[in-house]
Amino acid sequence: MIPPIASRFVAGESPAEALEHVRSLNERDVGAIINLLGEHYDSLEAAEDDAATYRSLVADIGDTDLEACISVKPSQIGLDLGEDVFRDLLAELVEVATEADVFVWIDMEDHTTTDVTLEAFTDLAREYDGNVGVCVQANLKRTREDVERLAKLPGKVRFVKGAYDEPASVAYTDKARVNQAYEDLLEYAFEHFDDGVAIGSHDPEMIDLAKDLHEEHGTPFEIQMLMGVREEAQTELAREYEMHQYVPYGSRWKSYFYRRLMERKENVFFALRAILGR
Repeated sequence: MIPPIASRFVAGESPAEALEHVRSLNERDVGAIINLLGEHYDSLEAAEDDAATYRSLVADIGDTDLEACISVKPSQIGLDLGEDVFRDLLAELVEVATEADVFVWIDMEDHTTTDVTLEAFTDLAREYDGNVGVCVQANLKRTREDVERLAKLPGKVRFVKGAYDEPASVAYTDKARVNQAYEDLLEYAFEHFDDGVAIGSHDPEMIDLAKDLHEEHGTPFEIQMLMGVREEAQTELAREYEMHQYVPYGSRWKSYFYRRLMERKENVFFALRAILGR
């Protein structure tokens, strides 16, 4: 059982708990992107188990009226075991999800996985007429060229600043430079993308920029934020814009929780208040 101190950031350990959280989000007009926690498996059994859990989850979503999709990490479904394992499990998942009318996001991990992730997305976006999306990271120097290629494809692209500690040889390490890259990418995407843009950011300035670009170009877009972060803003944004919350769940919640806890001092204060009962 997940303790109350962690339940701000994790929806529970079971699919039923995750879907219950999704229903509460939908009541606030917020959609959900459900992620089963897990990554970097060196066991084929573990990768296949999580892939099977995702397939079951999309079937459950398809049987409801919930506004929800899923997001999966490549290393969770076999990338560390080989490209073929990853691509086979992902293709099977997207096929099942498409039959259930459930959208699939592919998370992006560190820069060593970018090529294989984008190649898998490219093939599946074409095969399943855009029922799949992929994440790109503004801090990587290569991303502008990647985005120019992705603009020609069906499917959605989620833009994030990048959370991995990448070497300076492949990534911008200065915060201001990353912000500038993010702004440049959004400007390009709103001008050239047809199937929509996802703003994966809690930064009010980037969200305001997206609003302005939407007004200018008419490109559909959605805003995506993490569970437990700027919750009031999520509800407020959902009154006017398409808003989705990234909803993690599963038994491997501890490492995810501690990562969220250390990201911002506000999260640490929240935890201390919970511990002290204030």
